[in-house]
Amino acid sequence: QVQLVESGGGTVQPGGSLRLSCGDPEFGQRFFVMSWHRQIAGRERELVAEIGIFGATKYAQFVKGRFTISRDNEKNIVYLQMSSLKPEDTAVYYCAAESMGYWGKGTLVTVSS
Repeated sequence: QVQLVESGGGTVQPGGSLRLSCGDPEFGQRFFVMSWHRQIAGRERELVAEIGIFGATKYAQFVKGRFTISRDNEKNIVYLQMSSLKPEDTAVYYCAAESMGYWGKGTLVTVSS
């Protein structure tokens, strides 16, 4: 059974950076569109970024220019590089292979001074 596992969350000061990772060694993520989502407390989950099979990327307007999604097909890992973090980026971040219904359990990112 596929279990996507996110890592790399934590607490960072405003303006700082974090890199999130997601994968399952047994899941060939290279064959699927992969995405990162986030859920801010009290709000619905929202799409942050998406990467296609051939590397095409899409970003939510609120992270454009600050976040970068990428994938390492040899390691079966999807990354979310987050820079210039803001307090409003505080959320639980999830990765997903939505077409397969696979979701990770999330990793908490807190941006606070």
